[in-house]
Amino acid sequence: MKTDTIFYSLFQEFPSIFFELINQAPEQAASYEFTSREIKQLAFRLDGLFLPKNETLDQPFYVVEVQFQRDENFYYRLFTELFIFLNQYKPNCPWRVVVIYPSRRIEREQPLQFKELFSRVTRIYLDELGDEASASVGVNIVKLVIEREQAAPEQARRLIEQAQVQITDETTKRNLIDLIE
Repeated sequence: MKTDTIFYSLFQEFPSIFFELINQAPEQAASYEFTSREIKQLAFRLDGLFLPKNETLDQPFYVVEVQFQRDENFYYRLFTELFIFLNQYKPNCPWRVVVIYPSRRIEREQPLQFKELFSRVTRIYLDELGDEASASVGVNIVKLVIEREQAAPEQARRLIEQAQVQITDETTKRNLIDLIE
């Protein structure tokens, strides 16, 4: 399964889900544009960016990275990409990083080199998203990515039912159901 592509499609179509994941108001998505940018150099590519439509010091831009494999060099690469991006684009707003892991055991933290930077990093462990998120169709779709193969079809059916009840806009509902399927 190519998780980067799944999350890119999910955040491209439903950016409010990202803000739900980081415990921010989903309405903030209207103030952002989601994209992915290649960083010239060694062809680094950030998984995704939420860039404020109007850059101000009030709103950060978010670098989104999806990491589903153990990688001792992940944070070295991530911060390299971030700082090359900062050098090339020179945004006029602060930065934040959100890393989405399937579980805590995948993460390979590097506190020696990056301890000070972690204050700007939010780490989300999908297997630890609790029941408080169960009311959100969007967060439950994200959790579907890590569902056991045997349980995924039933969970997908429940999500489709939940979407049909909770979402009133027909186009959004259809797109969300297509994504779930």
